[in-house]
Amino acid sequence: MSNVAELLKGAAELFPDEVVTEAHVRHFDLPLGAGRFALITLDNGFDHTKPNTFGPQSLAKLDVAIDQVEREAAAGEIVGVGITGKPFIFAVGADLKGVEALKDREHAVAIGKGGHDVFKRLGTLAVPTFAYYNGAAMGGGVEVGLHCRYRTVSAALPAFSLPEVFLGLVPGWGGCTLLPNLIGADKAVSVIIENSLSQNRQLKGKQVFELGIADALFEGADFLEQSLVWTAAVLKGEIVVDRPEIDRGEGWDQAVARGRFVADSKVHGAAPAAYRALEIIANAKDGDLQAGYDAEDEALADLIMGDELRSGLYAFNLVQKRAKRPAGAPDKSLARPVTKVGVVGAGLMASQLALLFLRRLEVPVVLTDIDQARIDKGVGYVHSEIDKLLGKGRVNQDKANRLKALVTGVLDKAEGFSDADFVIEAVFEEMGVKQQVFAEVEAVAPAHAILATNTSSLSISEMASKLKNPERVVGFHFFNPVAVLPLLEIVRGEQTDDASLATAFAVARKLRKTAVLVKDAPAFVVNRILTRFMGEVQNVIDEGTPVAVAEKAVEPLGLPMSPLVLLELVGPAIGLHVSETLHRAFPDRFTVSANLKRVVEAGKRGFYVYDSGKPELDPEVAALLQQGDTVLSEEQVRERVLGAVAQEIGLMLDEGVVAEAQDIDLCLITGAGWPFHLGGITPYLDREGVSGRVNGKRFLAPGVASVPA
Repeated sequence: MSNVAELLKGAAELFPDEVVTEAHVRHFDLPLGAGRFALITLDNGFDHTKPNTFGPQSLAKLDVAIDQVEREAAAGEIVGVGITGKPFIFAVGADLKGVEALKDREHAVAIGKGGHDVFKRLGTLAVPTFAYYNGAAMGGGVEVGLHCRYRTVSAALPAFSLPEVFLGLVPGWGGCTLLPNLIGADKAVSVIIENSLSQNRQLKGKQVFELGIADALFEGADFLEQSLVWTAAVLKGEIVVDRPEIDRGEGWDQAVARGRFVADSKVHGAAPAAYRALEIIANAKDGDLQAGYDAEDEALADLIMGDELRSGLYAFNLVQKRAKRPAGAPDKSLARPVTKVGVVGAGLMASQLALLFLRRLEVPVVLTDIDQARIDKGVGYVHSEIDKLLGKGRVNQDKANRLKALVTGVLDKAEGFSDADFVIEAVFEEMGVKQQVFAEVEAVAPAHAILATNTSSLSISEMASKLKNPERVVGFHFFNPVAVLPLLEIVRGEQTDDASLATAFAVARKLRKTAVLVKDAPAFVVNRILTRFMGEVQNVIDEGTPVAVAEKAVEPLGLPMSPLVLLELVGPAIGLHVSETLHRAFPDRFTVSANLKRVVEAGKRGFYVYDSGKPELDPEVAALLQQGDTVLSEEQVRERVLGAVAQEIGLMLDEGVVAEAQDIDLCLITGAGWPFHLGGITPYLDREGVSGRVNGKRFLAPGVASVPA
């Protein structure tokens, strides 16, 4: 038994539930009389909804297939070897399920070495090797192709990436070493660091070709046939693949420096994976592949045994699995059909909602407002957004016409909503206004219609309390921008019935949103946590800590933006309103900042000006601030802020606002863009010892989002 086989056999025992990807070898004669060819097809036996992955047994299968073609190549029986995937899927990388179970570094090293030892054989065969990226390729799926001499890509390929840094790993089966040596360090930094840290941005087939990762691009319909004709021409010398000269001088160093700048701006040094990847890319400059592979093995092992990856995998599982089965949601068979949607309001938020319902449900959507001019503006917004989609080729002319015809606006609610199954309001955030709107809607909508509110902080139960049928009112809280942020907080009022709730979840699924069931408690989940977080930052500023110190204190969290930049995005007036709502509910923990009040009263849009391109404290705001004389250090600020957040989450879980800590993390990741590498917030608070200090216990059991003991 070879070393590789032994290594993989040992690793396989740690991955008992692996879905094994087979490597089938078939032979045929190439076109143009180019000779006999061996094609390896990766296929786990399932359809495209269960992609090919590489666990230890899958790597062992590929190793055996390479044994076979190696013998045939050495004997002169074949002129080349190709590797491709099953329909729509090439391969999406390592099987990460087993990684969570790993407890010691030796096994982690074996994972890295096992992949390298199998894949690099594709580069040492006696005949040329070809990768045909026919469908989705990620991580190890991309890397197996990088070890081949030539690559083609399908124009229909929807997703191609090296997402490891996003999860807390490095591309550890050749990606960090081979990619910069193939396309240059700058482009490699874009793929490995920048795309990965931009919410795991994917490349399409055409981009893969334009970057120089693939040597040829063919249409999806006859991709393999065209690839084989091209392969024959390459083998016969009729096509010569020229690759550009790689800049191994200053350009390489500048690319790595740019990568550091990108990593600093995204994670602020708070997560190690990007920096480890950049070290390997920096050292790959001399083209010593084996040294690069060894460095990848070490980085992979260190990161697998670190908590950042465990938090990344925890976050990944929340978004991929928990999000699809919302905790506490009623039986989906109770859901009623929705064939027409009403939207009360025609402002920006209401118009965004109308567009979303229209695009995802493709049913009639009708807007109402207090005057015709507002209604026309709302419908006009939806039409202009559909025209933009048409311009980008996202919809064809027929579909654009159909969607535009489905959206209308009327002044009279009775005319608009008499046959609506689902009516959502997005009017001014004031209880009296919302109660009046719902009373008007209830009078004209059918008895079965769901009445949904997009309130961000008001009580659903109180809103429904004056209605004849309060059981059909449900909170349906979206996050801005509606088209981008996946979270939808679905709020159950005291009298909301199961059928209404089930319908709300069914609609959320069609809208392709991540729905989390939330109890009717002030500000629900995201706004309550963010308001406590921002409130504590505001408190330390009001007490005397300089703005810059308070802002910098939370940088190690690696948040998408600083607290005061976030306040600017939300709008200081809305921030103030939510803090007042929460202060009324919990006066001992939520404060209303006098300084924030002054900023709002002065009509300021935020704390900063951007004259130099960077945020600087607005002198007019600085003049408004009245501060005490208690100046805290960054560390003291961080301790205060994190302590407040840990206390609030502990209280929310005690109150049953959500089912578990996992739902808090899911909400912050999908509704507020909190980093994957933190796993949301609770793993970070556990890891830093804050939850123990504040609440006397961890939020998550050891081994959940951390290395098992």
